[in-house]
Amino acid sequence: MSPLAQRQAQLMDWINHSTPFLCQQLHMVYGDASFRRYFRFTFEGHTIIAVDAPPKFEDSHKFALVAELLAANGLKVPDILAADHDLGFYCLNDFGDVQLAHRLNEKNCHELYPQALALLPKVQQCVATSQAPLPVYDHKLFSAEFEIFTQWLLNVHLSLTITATQQALLTDTFNVLADSFFEQPKVGVHRDFHSRNLMMLDDNEIGVIDFQDAVVGPITYDAVSLLRDCYRRWPDEWVSDWLHAFHGQFYAQYPLAQFTRWFDLTGMQRHIKASGIFARLHHRDGKSDYLGDIPRTLGYLVDIGRLYPQLSAFSDFIEQDVLPNVLAAQHSEKTKIVSLASGKG
Repeated sequence: MSPLAQRQAQLMDWINHSTPFLCQQLHMVYGDASFRRYFRFTFEGHTIIAVDAPPKFEDSHKFALVAELLAANGLKVPDILAADHDLGFYCLNDFGDVQLAHRLNEKNCHELYPQALALLPKVQQCVATSQAPLPVYDHKLFSAEFEIFTQWLLNVHLSLTITATQQALLTDTFNVLADSFFEQPKVGVHRDFHSRNLMMLDDNEIGVIDFQDAVVGPITYDAVSLLRDCYRRWPDEWVSDWLHAFHGQFYAQYPLAQFTRWFDLTGMQRHIKASGIFARLHHRDGKSDYLGDIPRTLGYLVDIGRLYPQLSAFSDFIEQDVLPNVLAAQHSEKTKIVSLASGKG
């Protein structure tokens, strides 16, 4: 029996012997970019979500504490029905399968995005659980995320040899983005607030999931995670309209130009990190589905970097030296898969 199958068997045994529920069969719902896996089972006519969060990699206790914090501030989050944090198992009420990503289209996005953005002032009030303050999105974490990009995308995925000039450019870019990042007001940050982590509930409310990595960080972080989603891109003028309305409704005390710059540069930091994480998921974790999202993520870096003179050279570097290599690697990977498939007899 494989390690994953063993964990699933242990999860089912835990449900049947250590919770109020009985489970005859677990149906895998999905695994995400983390090491967590989600299953569904039926008990007394209701469906329940069972989560396998290996304690070596995941902190299910923090998940529970953040869930409690978000719920106390008026957000719809799954109820924890049973948990063993030492084992890394827990059961949640079922929010269904309809992500905001599934519901969005070119007509309703103008209603759904403002609805989702209106949740952020509540998220931003969440700065401390019942046991401790949330971790701070500090320079150490910021630097580590930049290194994910250089190590996993540039070095491992593309095998690029970075010249001294390019290294100086990366350092300059890091400093510009860091200055903008750390001058912003600090608030509670979900840290992965995008259309796949927001669930459309039966009453048309939006439920929030995957919040266990919450921190205290920059005020624009979650807004740019949502509006400049790594998995779907909308016309720039729409994003600008949504941002301006969001600013006017909740953050008019900050000059719009400053708020927009914070938003843009925080988005660049996030997309630098995300492109590196997508490469790492492929090479380290065997999760290759995210490779197709790298060109879109880099496209934001090209287009937004052009808007700011201090970042235009970095934009050129991504457009001329990184993106073509990513596309070539993607084509090579597809060719390899087709070749392997055609060779099966």
